Amino acid sequence: MEMFLKFLVAAVAASIPLLFGTVGEILCEKVGHLNLGVEGLMSIGACAGFMVGMQTDSFVLALIAAFVAGVLAALIYAVLTVTFLADQNVSGLTLTIFGIGLANFIGIYMLGASENGTLKLPEGITAQMNNIHIPGLSDIPVVGQLIFSYSPFVYLGVIIAILAGLFLKKTKLGLNVQAIGHNPAAADAAGINVTRWKYVMILLGGGICGIGGAYCAMIINSGVWISNNVGGLGWIAVALVIFAKWNPWLSILGSFVFGALRVLKYYMPQSVVNLPTAFYDMLPFLITAIILVISSIRKKRDLNIPGSLGVNYFREER
Repeated sequence: MEMFLKFLVAAVAASIPLLFGTVGEILCEKVGHLNLGVEGLMSIGACAGFMVGMQTDSFVLALIAAFVAGVLAALIYAVLTVTFLADQNVSGLTLTIFGIGLANFIGIYMLGASENGTLKLPEGITAQMNNIHIPGLSDIPVVGQLIFSYSPFVYLGVIIAILAGLFLKKTKLGLNVQAIGHNPAAADAAGINVTRWKYVMILLGGGICGIGGAYCAMIINSGVWISNNVGGLGWIAVALVIFAKWNPWLSILGSFVFGALRVLKYYMPQSVVNLPTAFYDMLPFLITAIILVISSIRKKRDLNIPGSLGVNYFREER
């Protein structure tokens, strides 16, 4: 029982970068833009959050830096696809290549400039990121460990997912955003500023992805900078959007499932299933591929996919 409880806690912690990336991509796709640059957005956010955190010793400033970096990177994609009507797939892939390359370049430069050839977050910010202990609640058997014993990143991610779901489903602005994703011409005719809201949602989604990248650099890697620290999680997040049916609330569950797959190798008893470690490392990506294949053969109405996803809107053609 104790081992299973530790597995659940580890799965939650491993799911958080996926949750940030998935929610950020959902907000972008809800206005009809398929952004394949999630990996790049997370990489840039990882670099900005880590470097600012290392220099300022402030967790809050690191979060802000990661968010702002994600917004600025998403702005490149937004200008290309919303204003200049560039191909969304090409623009997203270019953003991924640019984001990973830029983050690695800055990381290598900073490593070369460091005294001992390594970059590590100071103890002050590490203490600020430690698991929260709530007197009374965190001490409750089982429940306290499962719910009240995580890093601030975890609670922030869940709160963002819940608020994103409430915004899209329960507010007039959220319904307007979804209308843009399904039929931008009709939304435009109804008086909704399509271009403005496309920019707002793409930039907001990019900022959220940036925070997910900061989690990878600052928590998963134990506060030590390594190149390619996002490690493909952005691509899994893109597939998780389909798994969650473009619903931020379901993304919490989907992220947890894939988080569990990521840590399964540490908790699966070898006496029960004796498989190579490489199999467990491959498993999340295998499931991702299966989801994409299944989604490609299912009808759009079964997936709740935005009707204009991947199609640029040119106002003069409506």
